[in-house]
Amino acid sequence: MNTPARRDGTPDRRRKNPRTGGRAEAPRSDRRSDSSQPVTGKKPHRKGNSTKSTGTGKTGRSAAPKRAPQRTLPTISNARPARHQHRDAAPAPLPAGEGVRLQKVLAQAGVASRRAAEELIAAGRVEVDGNIVVEQGLRVDPENAVIRVDGIRVVINKDLVHLVLNKPRGWQSTMSDDLGRPCVGDIVSERVAAGQRLFHVGRLDADTEGLLLLTNDGELAHRLMHPSFEVPKTYLATVKGVLGRGVGKQLRAGVELEDGPARVDEFALLEVHEGQSLVRIVLHEGRKHIVRRLLDAVGHPVIRLVRTHIGAVALGDQRPGTLRVLNRQEVGGLYQAVKL
Repeated sequence: MNTPARRDGTPDRRRKNPRTGGRAEAPRSDRRSDSSQPVTGKKPHRKGNSTKSTGTGKTGRSAAPKRAPQRTLPTISNARPARHQHRDAAPAPLPAGEGVRLQKVLAQAGVASRRAAEELIAAGRVEVDGNIVVEQGLRVDPENAVIRVDGIRVVINKDLVHLVLNKPRGWQSTMSDDLGRPCVGDIVSERVAAGQRLFHVGRLDADTEGLLLLTNDGELAHRLMHPSFEVPKTYLATVKGVLGRGVGKQLRAGVELEDGPARVDEFALLEVHEGQSLVRIVLHEGRKHIVRRLLDAVGHPVIRLVRTHIGAVALGDQRPGTLRVLNRQEVGGLYQAVKL
């Protein structure tokens, strides 16, 4: 059998490799390892299905795994967020050594123990002057700082007074009376003598009894009385007659009075007994004798009238003529209702 010749005419003495189907195999001395192949910028083309299943497609290229974008952990717990989450600006720090640590202020206000207050701060549930606070040890001015927990204001100023009086029937809603009639001022005379200047939030006429708020925070008293803040007030009224089905609808729709239309926010018939009806009325207006005039207008004059609620503050079973101090939740609810 003739040996094939090279281009230069010399015979080609390379052996045939049976594995390659009869193709000539280069001598071992002429082979180069993969590691010694020159770098040309192109990867050698490989025949056959030798690509490993890497999920990279038909090219067989093993692409580097993509890293998942790193999440930045929130510093505020969204479980029970504070009302305002302004995190752009932090409260202005006080000079070194001044003020009181925030967790101590919260503990003194009865919000929680110091350790629990630190947990509230870390959870982002405390704000100072409209800014969420998450760092521990912040010093604040308890006399001027506006502090809220879960959106409810914490009153720190020890000079502020918030009282509930169950005004008895027949007493005047004034701090003094020129005619010598019994008045609210008689009940708080010792506090006034001690230097407390108290405001009564609205008035109850002499024949109306029940809840009357007293405070020395003039701005709070003004806002609670102003109808634009729509703080609801609840009354229980015993009226003459048995109310028809349309009376509640008429009062909710509005009744024309001599000083303009008026309506109730809620109305419910509670009881009927011996020709009298007990009703519950909720409204946010504060015009003089507004409840009595509304019920007179629908043909059911008032026999007895008691105010039981102002906002979230309830009279409960407090005895007539007695005072009690509002708790932290009640005070916070009042400030929240009037956006203070």
